[in-house]
Amino acid sequence: MPLMATETAELMATPTIQFAQQAEKLSLQQHSILEAGFSDTTAIEARFVTPQDPVIETANGSKLPAVPLREAVELNKLRDKVEDSREGPPSDNLEPGTLGQEEALRESSVENEDSHQSTKPDAPLSTAIPPSRTHPLFPELPLYGPPSILRDIQCLALRCSSAILSVAFLAVIVLGSTFTSIGPFLRYIELRLRFKDPKSRRPFYQEEKRREKLRKEEARAWKRQKKRKGFPNTRLTGYTEGYTEGTDDQGERYIPTEGGLDPLVCDLGYYARRVGLDVEEYKVQTEDGFIIKLWHVYNPLEEHPASASDRDHQAPVIFPKAFDADYIRPGKPQSGRKRKYPVLLVHGLLQSAGAYCINDEDSLAFFLSKSGYDVWLGDNRCGFKPQHQLLKPSDPRMWNWNIRQMGVMDLSAFISRVLTVTGFGKLGLVCHSQGTTQTFVALAKGQRPDLGSKISVFCALAPAVYAGPLIGKMYFKFMRVISPGIFRVMFGIHSFIPFMMTMHRFLPGKLYGALGYRVFSFLFDWSDERWDRGLRDRLFQFSPVYVSAESMRWWLGRECFATQKCILATREEKMQEDKEDEEEEDYYVQDTQHPSERPLYNSNWEENQDRGRRAWYDERVPPFALWVAGNDRLVDGRRLLRRFQRRREPHVRVVHSKIIEEYEHLDVIWAMDAVEQVAKEVREVIWKTASVEDRASCKIPKGCETIEPWQG
Repeated sequence: MPLMATETAELMATPTIQFAQQAEKLSLQQHSILEAGFSDTTAIEARFVTPQDPVIETANGSKLPAVPLREAVELNKLRDKVEDSREGPPSDNLEPGTLGQEEALRESSVENEDSHQSTKPDAPLSTAIPPSRTHPLFPELPLYGPPSILRDIQCLALRCSSAILSVAFLAVIVLGSTFTSIGPFLRYIELRLRFKDPKSRRPFYQEEKRREKLRKEEARAWKRQKKRKGFPNTRLTGYTEGYTEGTDDQGERYIPTEGGLDPLVCDLGYYARRVGLDVEEYKVQTEDGFIIKLWHVYNPLEEHPASASDRDHQAPVIFPKAFDADYIRPGKPQSGRKRKYPVLLVHGLLQSAGAYCINDEDSLAFFLSKSGYDVWLGDNRCGFKPQHQLLKPSDPRMWNWNIRQMGVMDLSAFISRVLTVTGFGKLGLVCHSQGTTQTFVALAKGQRPDLGSKISVFCALAPAVYAGPLIGKMYFKFMRVISPGIFRVMFGIHSFIPFMMTMHRFLPGKLYGALGYRVFSFLFDWSDERWDRGLRDRLFQFSPVYVSAESMRWWLGRECFATQKCILATREEKMQEDKEDEEEEDYYVQDTQHPSERPLYNSNWEENQDRGRRAWYDERVPPFALWVAGNDRLVDGRRLLRRFQRRREPHVRVVHSKIIEEYEHLDVIWAMDAVEQVAKEVREVIWKTASVEDRASCKIPKGCETIEPWQG
């Protein structure tokens, strides 16, 4: 009998030790499990959010992000072996630390009985066996492991090298932008010497003068108003759709509580209050432990903010069930008003939610809110203040993510929280630039296609799927040719050029805005020709933000987007498609002046199936609406439209498409005529694609009274 117990202990020892070693490698802190047993932050199990996205769960239920696929699979295999060995004869000869491990495993397995991987073809993504190899456009992320003396020394060395080299790189960009500004500056001086107004050639010159004069009048009126009894009061006449004296044409009242000269602050709420609205900040926890911000725009005359506890982050519960139509949002009074349909806006690369809130009444977020939608804005992970459930910003694991995690984790968390709070089953999604990228990635087969069932329509502004000609510029080529190791030496393994954020904190708003415009204009080859120049310095108060060096390497490095020039297809697949297009060119309509009149998908199922043999999306994909900037050198939106027109996506239904020939990349949200060209159409498309049930229970947005439901 003692011999049998000894043999059993020996059989259990190997998988137990192996599991302990693997768990130590993936835990928050370096900790000897065999000697001291499990701690609260010891890795217990790898949960697969998608077949390629494992999240490490610790003993106390917290989450650690992004580890290589093989490491996550190995942890679960060893865990299974330890659990299987428990089913044999009991042993009295286990190590003390092993007893703690066995108890922790037993508790975890009881709570998470459905968390193991499955080989069934119809298994949900969370339980499916991950593939043996990753997508070529999404290579495995590095494994950094818990802190140790050696790792800390390596991190310090990389932080020192990147602090010097990344600032040197930034200095070269600043010098380049300064040099290219010499020509325009000399032309400006020449026109002034000839007593001509250099601004007179701008396309909205007269409108800019009118708005500048109006802002000065409003600032003076606000200053006088503050001295009067009854402050604050209504504002002067605005300049979009007749918002006069704080009342719109549906009788809604909007009373500004901020005004005067613009102090140029990075405060989303301040600019909301200037137009009679306000915002409340929600904290949202992603499935890999990041704490991200979600902003809710509301009219303080109609609603009260939710309590702090309701707005705090909670354990992530993705895709909750919808509430009934009588559900009232926490903090909202029982006023008898109809509900407003929810709309989520997601920003672009190096930007934040403020990008949608800085054009006064013409800001897309405020325009949709005053039109009658319930508007929410998401800030992707890290943003202005990096925060994680367990990790600190000094830990490289906090920055070990790229565009796939932003789509699969962040976007899902945003949508889940909005639907939980509002009680709807679906929402309208509006994204710009990188926001479209993370959505296109998240909706793809093999990523998180079930997300599509929660989106009534996806409105993509300047969709970033295919690279534009700008990717061939010298500084982008440089980042593409250097190896991943050199990239990390130059830009580190934490935040990408954090010195930009230091400049943001210390430079005056006007200087920072001017410098930001010059640098980004040089990098991305856009201009302010169609913007309100009087607001230009304000536009750059909400960017850049903290992003991971690993994310920028995905965009610009050797292996991914910059090389493949597409987010979901390799260069070889693109070449094959180009060849097929050339062979069948005569079959298609080529009139680029009326893109919305071209057939965007065919009802012939068999033909579509053949053309869609390399389709990215399945039947769960929501309807798409696209606004393409025709003069966009950063991304190629025309090619994405062509993909849909050539029926390479049989399941994609394009409810609206438009090419705005004169627009550049940022004009879709910042141009002075963006309300007419984009915002009004977005407003109509969202309402058109809302379900019949939601249309019946919601307030009809202004301007949508005659919009019929889309029969898609």
